[in-house]
Amino acid sequence: MKRIFNSAAIAAVMLSAASCSLFQIDNYDAPEETIKGKVVDRDGNPVLTDQGSEGIRVRLVETSWEGNTNPIDFYCRPDGTFTNTKVFEADYNVRVDGPFIPIVRETADGTPIEDLSWNGHVKGVQEINFVVDPFLKVEIVGIPQASAGQIVAKVKVDRATSKEDFRKAIEPLGNYDESFTNITDIQLFVSYSSSVGYRARDTRWSNKIEYSGTSFDKNLGQPVEISSIGAIPSGRKVWVRAAARINYSTVNNKRWNYSEPIEVYVP
Repeated sequence: MKRIFNSAAIAAVMLSAASCSLFQIDNYDAPEETIKGKVVDRDGNPVLTDQGSEGIRVRLVETSWEGNTNPIDFYCRPDGTFTNTKVFEADYNVRVDGPFIPIVRETADGTPIEDLSWNGHVKGVQEINFVVDPFLKVEIVGIPQASAGQIVAKVKVDRATSKEDFRKAIEPLGNYDESFTNITDIQLFVSYSSSVGYRARDTRWSNKIEYSGTSFDKNLGQPVEISSIGAIPSGRKVWVRAAARINYSTVNNKRWNYSEPIEVYVP
């Protein structure tokens, strides 16, 4: 009987200790370091795109301890800038992925080709700027015209990276396809929000034109007219933005390059 009592007592002590550990206060300091920066082209112009997973992804991997592969992901703003104010002090590798030539490239067998990611120690405010080669340059020519609840815009698309340079950068990665450089669509996004884009678009009014094969090539550098759909209420101000993309995915998404947003009054 005594042996049974002792066993039960030991079990009670162990359970009590385990219970205490479950309710211990986490005394680690909250992350308070900051990583901020921007993504620009070789002329210093911001790379304009969407916000969220259709835009530019920023990936942090802590390198302070060997073998860590757990990334911290967040996304750029539509103007190509990014900020994360909740980062622990540590060593990091930082890279960006979006509608531009990947900054980290290796062959199909894992041989490094180029690595323009950032490596360093983050403490306080760390600014990191990336210079990239966007796929396309997209702009709205002139002022979009609004009449009878419809907006008409002229969109010009040029290649920011030539087909030849794209091929030189991407073909060594393996599984290259000539169709990668095909421009698949142009979009006219309309919204009440100045963050207008795929994520912040009003589907009642936004419109797109799709292209097959190389059929868009004849329009390169030439204004293409695209109109909103539906009827935008009169007396309202809306934001419009144009976008275009090629038939190539970065991080499992075919991402648009964007124009600047423009505010339009609908009479």
